[in-house]
Amino acid sequence: MKPFTPDDLIACYRRGVFPMAESRDDEGVFLVDPDWRCILPLDKFHISRRLKRTLRSGVFTFTIDRDFVTVIDGCAAPGPDREDTWINPDIRALYLELHARGMAHSVETRLDGVLVGGLYGVALGGAFFGESMFSRTTDASKAALIHLVARLRYGGFRLLDAQFMTAHLEQFGAQTLPRRIFHALLGLALDTSGDFSRLPEDAPPDEMLAILSA
Repeated sequence: MKPFTPDDLIACYRRGVFPMAESRDDEGVFLVDPDWRCILPLDKFHISRRLKRTLRSGVFTFTIDRDFVTVIDGCAAPGPDREDTWINPDIRALYLELHARGMAHSVETRLDGVLVGGLYGVALGGAFFGESMFSRTTDASKAALIHLVARLRYGGFRLLDAQFMTAHLEQFGAQTLPRRIFHALLGLALDTSGDFSRLPEDAPPDEMLAILSA
């Protein structure tokens, strides 16, 4: 069987499907094209007052693409809400290669300089495909998601794919769309160009919140 390559992965994203594995110890990957797809509307992203206060307090700082390996390993590690993960060695290697190509990115949340949470995903054109997130302290992954959405809006992105609806995402205004609607939006987004690096990683909280409320 022909190996599944990073180029194959890019082609999958372009046609609206994404890879998973049965477990961390499973070999190989399978492709998912769900009937209903979760997105986070970039122009209707909801942040609670409590999270706004947390962000404005400055307790968290952010970096971009400085610890991609640590972030993906954090996402793959067992946690209180998950005993297993779909990130196996094959998937890990694929995303490390996309990161080396400048296509996969991480948002890292730091507390006193220490990495305490984050997320990673893939940027293609004006679409960003969120893959996974992790948190080692309260609100760390939520703060990373807020920073990501501000970054995508500021960089001109059109679509944030979140794959499957969760309670964690629902609080931010996530929506589910039929496959055909998602694929139509994806096609429009891929025809545009987003700049993931446009927003400085040290953008102050008030600037991020202003971007999200514009």
